[in-house]
Amino acid sequence: MNSHISIKNLKRYFLFLSVILFMACQSDDDQPQPEKTINGFWLAKDKGYVIEITDKKKVLYGVNSVGCTIIEDNFVPEESFGVALALIGPNELIAEPRLSASNIEFRRLLNQNEFCLPQQIANTKDPKINFDHFWNIFNDYYAFFETRKVNWSQYKSLREQVTSENFYDTLEGLVLLMEDGHVGIDDEANNIAIDAGSPSLFSRLNSSLSGDLIIESGEDYNKLYNQKLQTIASKYLNNKVEIDENGKIAWGLIGDDIAYVNILSMEGYGSNAKNELETLNSILDKIMSDLKNSGVSRLIIDVRFNGGGYDMVSVNIASRFLDQERLAFSKKARLGDGFTKGTSINMTPKGDFQFTGDIMLLTSPLTASAAEVFTLCMKDLPYVTMIGDNTNGVFSDILTHTLPNGALIGLSNEVYSDANGEVFEAIGVGPSEENRVPLFSNNDFINEKDRGIDLAIEILN
Repeated sequence: MNSHISIKNLKRYFLFLSVILFMACQSDDDQPQPEKTINGFWLAKDKGYVIEITDKKKVLYGVNSVGCTIIEDNFVPEESFGVALALIGPNELIAEPRLSASNIEFRRLLNQNEFCLPQQIANTKDPKINFDHFWNIFNDYYAFFETRKVNWSQYKSLREQVTSENFYDTLEGLVLLMEDGHVGIDDEANNIAIDAGSPSLFSRLNSSLSGDLIIESGEDYNKLYNQKLQTIASKYLNNKVEIDENGKIAWGLIGDDIAYVNILSMEGYGSNAKNELETLNSILDKIMSDLKNSGVSRLIIDVRFNGGGYDMVSVNIASRFLDQERLAFSKKARLGDGFTKGTSINMTPKGDFQFTGDIMLLTSPLTASAAEVFTLCMKDLPYVTMIGDNTNGVFSDILTHTLPNGALIGLSNEVYSDANGEVFEAIGVGPSEENRVPLFSNNDFINEKDRGIDLAIEILN
């Protein structure tokens, strides 16, 4: 039941939950006017979140069509995460996550949400009640039933068969139908960690493997992953590799005339969210300076090992390879039977030097989430050629809710599209047929080579 590989930690989406209230401090006024105070109830309808703010407490609720759960009862926000909160007029609250591509919009509720009255807060281990919440959370907020070819309504009747003994087995069977790496269940108290994308990911990674190289466990995966990186360092970079302090990005030269940059993650460059982009851009300044001083005109960017992170990290990296201002991507969230107003993200050239020579962009099924957002930023540049395999096909920020029993539920709530309006959810972004190369193959491991890099060198030459 436990997942071996988690493309993106379910708890990551709590980043904004952990900080959006940091400006909601206790008022110094004895009797603040309602239209001027942040106190009250606030609803982010597309996310299913209700915030209750008073002078004495801050409570965050998760709401769905059958009820309400408390996500955090005694909330102590951390200002260091770097999220701004703005009261826009008397009835609108905007959370502006520094690292996300869109804001979280809350509207003031005149009265407490009808599902979140004190006597109606769900806090129980009853399997049927928990199933009701689980099914309705997905029914209310999941954006890709049609894309993933899942007829969700037919599974509502499973409620009658759910018991304490088969509860998580039942839920696991349902989430695995989606084959979505941003869908999962995490119940630490019961040692439950289910990632709906792991089986299909294993299948894709095994497509060119056989015998003893077949991936059957996390240990198998880690062995091949590390072996592949070692081959790249020794066979192609002659073990002359620069790497940032946190091990998130590495760069060097292949021979004397081709540069290589391996972006291993779209997060973790700074010590916290507040200094993430500042630290990242300092690292990028160093990389771009090295590229400029090397005089090379050809570059391989490798995101085959990148499981994602933050959208704005991806945009900041892509900005170092732009020839002009461009539309990067657009996104919208499911809202009822429709969607929220779309948000478009533009990117502009950044830094003292932008590399706009020939670029080979390497991708794989491990390229997921914000790393796929990076491919949306890069793929249509006239000097970029994609090589490898389709990316994972999971773009949405993970929307996290809590079941009455305390388990975390993660799901995909947002639809991303490229500059032309095309959506790549489930299928991923990939190269043309003649440039397809698997990340893992028997031939590569036996011969200690990397066919993806070899093909990139061939095309560049």
